[in-house]
Amino acid sequence: MKNNLGPVSVIIPAYNEEDVITLQIDKIQKVLSKVGIPFEIIVVDDGSTDGTAQKVSSLSVRLLRHPQNRGYGSALKTGILAAENEIIAIIDADNTYPADEIPTMIALLGNADMVVGARTGKDVHVSWLRQLGKIFLCFLATRIAEQPIPDLNSGLRIFRRGCAKQYFSILSNRFSFTTTITLAYFADDYRVVYHPINYYARVGKSKIVPWHFMDFLVLIIRMSMMFNPLKIFVPLALFSGGLGVLKVIYDIAALFARAPQKDWSLLLQPALSTSAVLLLFVGMQFLMIGMMADGVIRRIAQHNRPQITSHGYTNYEVSNSGAEEIAELPISLKIKQ
Repeated sequence: MKNNLGPVSVIIPAYNEEDVITLQIDKIQKVLSKVGIPFEIIVVDDGSTDGTAQKVSSLSVRLLRHPQNRGYGSALKTGILAAENEIIAIIDADNTYPADEIPTMIALLGNADMVVGARTGKDVHVSWLRQLGKIFLCFLATRIAEQPIPDLNSGLRIFRRGCAKQYFSILSNRFSFTTTITLAYFADDYRVVYHPINYYARVGKSKIVPWHFMDFLVLIIRMSMMFNPLKIFVPLALFSGGLGVLKVIYDIAALFARAPQKDWSLLLQPALSTSAVLLLFVGMQFLMIGMMADGVIRRIAQHNRPQITSHGYTNYEVSNSGAEEIAELPISLKIKQ
């Protein structure tokens, strides 16, 4: 498959994956070598307590090691900063994502800012409980982003290093890294392309636990506040203002019901309760805060927006070496030639 985008850096975050990581690396090397795409593989060992680092050190890949577990997102940031190439591919170490889809996704990046492997193929192994949570989160994220999002937090995706780096200050060091970057791209009107893939049963125990659902939910709301605050403040304003209007109607109806005489003198009687006035003012305040926040965010986004090329995707200027960023990382580095 022809690749006009240049060499690719494949980043694999790993935490206690000694049983399967060599198989995943072997698949990636074979598929990229077969299609003739120049590549490097960077494995970030995120403080593993098993033999993951020892397994990787015997292979022809770059190994970056965190002295202690810092999280999935932190491992990806380390790999992105250390990458020598502009095109970045991330994939999990547990052999759940199909490595043979990487060349196709790289080709799709020619007319996109990010290509995401959507776990909507014919062979998808996800528990029903996680599937329900995924459907709900995707529905909520779709409402906020105003774009269809078939897979919010897929761990297989291709993007440009320069584009992702601008969001490092808000990208989580935990599992919500992929969720955050997805919503950030949509919020800033970047083009995200979804490519359907299979998702295989993993070897070993998943690092995702049920309470991560609440973390993802809070994150989606927070991202909406940061990129599209009207999606939060307008519903709050309508809810509060609606309650205020209903309370006004109730207060007026109650006044007429208890008045002994139904004449024009009722217009001089105090009808509105404190709660009705308070709800109306709160609704107005929510609306004004949302409009001000939206104006500020749009102004900042317009000022910081990277240049858009005639090809329809974003053009970035990025240092090839990344030496300054790597020097600041609190990690030990070992490179196997």
